Amino acid sequence: MAKSAIILKSASEIEQMYEANQIVAATLQMLEERIVPGVTTWQLDQWAEKLCRKRQALPAFKGYRGFPGSLCVSVNEQVVHGIPSKKVKLVDGDVVSIDFGVKYNGFYGDSAITIPVGTIGEDFQALLTATQESLYHAIAAIKKGNRVGDISTAVQQHVEQQGFSVVRQFVGHGIGKNLHEPPEIPNYGQGKNSPKLHVGMVLAVEPMINLGGPEVVVLQDGWTVVTKDKKVSAHFEHSIALTEEGPWVLSKRENERLPGSL
Repeated sequence: MAKSAIILKSASEIEQMYEANQIVAATLQMLEERIVPGVTTWQLDQWAEKLCRKRQALPAFKGYRGFPGSLCVSVNEQVVHGIPSKKVKLVDGDVVSIDFGVKYNGFYGDSAITIPVGTIGEDFQALLTATQESLYHAIAAIKKGNRVGDISTAVQQHVEQQGFSVVRQFVGHGIGKNLHEPPEIPNYGQGKNSPKLHVGMVLAVEPMINLGGPEVVVLQDGWTVVTKDKKVSAHFEHSIALTEEGPWVLSKRENERLPGSL
């Protein structure tokens, strides 16, 4: 991805991006309520696309570089880009990461959550909690005067202090009229030379955190990314605009409680 051409959005464009991201948020919240043992990942995909199109939006991932689904649904050791399947049925104790995007009125929205299926182990829950908390720490770092590297460091420090590891091969990104725009946003520190943050930037920040080691591999389907050690991974993502007042979480879900500082 080019280091140049970070595209700043106007206030009216950010409002339009909020509308797109709220379709994503509503879809993820609906799916969260429907995830129970016995549901297939294909069913989740169908529900998401139906709600998306009902809201007059297009599923952003379907057909993107050949991806076959509307959702990326990644179960347990799958990190990202899991393909929905009628053969994959969720069972009690699973964790499932759902990444969803839409295009609406010319702008993209993008967000992800990781959801427990039934009752999960304490170590799994600790991973989910730490990953979501790291996203909130990252959002708090999105302010004038900071750099992209401050976002990255906030994620890395929070999760590594708790014994988890950061996926390095996949990163967050800018978002707008394109699904992926500069700058790239790694979840690990980059030093002092990363891009400065400016009002009008809209960033999709997405910690991908592993219970075990950081290494990942791509399966033969060309899409599904799994942990090399087969241990569970978690993924949370929000699209955030930097405004004069600070970070605005465009993809906040109705049932989501942000920390008081946000």
